[in-house]
Amino acid sequence: MPLMNHLRVILHASPCTLLWRRFQVPRSTPRRSCSLYTCTYRTRNRALPPLWENLDLVPAGDRQSPINIRWRDSVYDPGLKPLTISYDPSTCLHIWNNGYSFLVEFEDSTDKSVIEGGPLEHNYRLKQFHFHWGAIDAWGSEHTVDNKCYPAELHLVHWNAVKFETFEDAALEENGLAVIGVFLKLGKHHKELQKLVDTLPSIKHKDTLAEFGSFDPSCLMPACPDYWTYSGSLTTPPLSESVTWIIKKQPVEVDHDQLEQFRTLLVTSKGEKEKRMVDNFRPLQPLMNRTVRSSFRHDYVLNIQVKPKPAANQVTP
Repeated sequence: MPLMNHLRVILHASPCTLLWRRFQVPRSTPRRSCSLYTCTYRTRNRALPPLWENLDLVPAGDRQSPINIRWRDSVYDPGLKPLTISYDPSTCLHIWNNGYSFLVEFEDSTDKSVIEGGPLEHNYRLKQFHFHWGAIDAWGSEHTVDNKCYPAELHLVHWNAVKFETFEDAALEENGLAVIGVFLKLGKHHKELQKLVDTLPSIKHKDTLAEFGSFDPSCLMPACPDYWTYSGSLTTPPLSESVTWIIKKQPVEVDHDQLEQFRTLLVTSKGEKEKRMVDNFRPLQPLMNRTVRSSFRHDYVLNIQVKPKPAANQVTP
């Protein structure tokens, strides 16, 4: 508990205070409490963005995120349940540019949009989803698989309303959050994603918001139910180790033009010198002594050829 209290002090004393405070403002200049805890850290080999500037906070934990998932080292867990996803499109509220990514937020006062099963002991309510992407298609995802980067990664953020009163409280405590990660790869046009892409010009600048109702984000999920799971952290301050990560094995396909529309967003407000919103991901963190579990058997992926056992009377060389 002293550690959690210390984190709360840091939050209220740091530039991340707006991540936690909610207050009413005119719609023309929305200043909102940011629920994007699992988003951007820094561009690769570039300067820190404003979220991380002037912030004296060094992660001391051993369960930080994101990580490189090594397929060979992941452990099949037959006890992992199928993940059940139930989203109500009517709970979708709006889309907004917070200067680090764009978020689609949901009404979360009831259990209308929830996930359950998988590695989770309780239902978790959907709070928001957002993306991470690179300046080019060669990188952009936060997690990697066998050191392979994807051009983008979707995060669907859920919180444990059984154990906690608010999303903010859940984000600081163990088993408070569950985040589904979905890799995006170049391929065919994604029809359902296009509805989202078509809205991006209306939120080009930081702190702009647009209505975005009746959307079911399960349409952004791959058909394959397989996933990896591990215990990790937020990827923005305060880096709390409160997240059960559920990383989908199968990527979804999007086309180059759709990713290019992500890159038209700006981290700057109207009237400021324009700066593109790209490379909004945190660098990889060490796995330490954690185990990445998989919901699927994967020996076949390693191309292991099992040699036939010799006959009882056969002498092996």
